[in-house]
Amino acid sequence: MTKATESQDPRPAARGPAAVQGGPPDQGRPANQGRRVAARNRTALIAAAREVFAEQGLNAPLSAVARRAGVGQGSLYRHFADRLALASAVLDENVRQIERAAAEPGGSLASVLGVITWHLSRSTAFVDLLRVRGEQARTLSERVRTALSGCLPVDHRLSADDVMLAVAMVSGAIGGPTPAERERLALRAWRLLGVEVGPLQPFEAAVDE
Repeated sequence: MTKATESQDPRPAARGPAAVQGGPPDQGRPANQGRRVAARNRTALIAAAREVFAEQGLNAPLSAVARRAGVGQGSLYRHFADRLALASAVLDENVRQIERAAAEPGGSLASVLGVITWHLSRSTAFVDLLRVRGEQARTLSERVRTALSGCLPVDHRLSADDVMLAVAMVSGAIGGPTPAERERLALRAWRLLGVEVGPLQPFEAAVDE
């Protein structure tokens, strides 16, 4: 009596979730899923770098950024060619807030300086931005200068370059273990320079996107 033979599938049996669910074997991560993972990693790296740079400045170890983001250093360098590229992505939000504050109807030099000073008192990296050399850092600094120039009254005693120099001088005076202490020193420096500064606060509307 001849035993009926079942047709044999020459492909190896699927393993893992696909085998349990009866779906096709896993043939690699779909491209769109890979893009989602990459975008998620980039977002995590920027968030981690914002915290690490704010605490330790732009010279913080990039390995600390990768660890806090929960990714490997290889992933960090796939997204950002070097330290300044990562810093530019992080500090772009700070600069956008300054630009939005300057473009706000009724915005004034004092209110924009309040936003700038708030960021200076919160982020060591933002202070470093005013001192570091390099094309990307210069681009961000020039955007700050342009924002200041746009809200500077025509008859003001200071030019945009003067105000940028004053901001750099104030950043050099900022120290202390807490934001409150750094704010106190910053306001004292502005008073010594004879420059009016508005409330020290972020420009919240810049985050609403």
